[in-house]
Amino acid sequence: MNKYESVIIISPKVDEEGLKAIETKFTGLINENGKVEEVKNMGLKKLAYEIKKNKEAHYMLFTFEAEPSSITELERIYRITDEILKFIVVRKED
Repeated sequence: MNKYESVIIISPKVDEEGLKAIETKFTGLINENGKVEEVKNMGLKKLAYEIKKNKEAHYMLFTFEAEPSSITELERIYRITDEILKFIVVRKED
């Protein structure tokens, strides 16, 4: 298993309850084929440029271990989740 970091940028229209639901959803998804080490809600931040007419958004950082094959499925679900504006998954060096 490899170590990964993933940052997702979530629409500012999502409330605290919605953020918890997103965190639970992706923690569960990652734990199916790996292990979440840390989830950090970085709060509402100003964006460098507008994304879908939003000037600010919620940032969430996941640090986890997973099989490389499960990353494609994770990214696919990021893409189809309406609240997520942008995302990135990066492999961490040991």
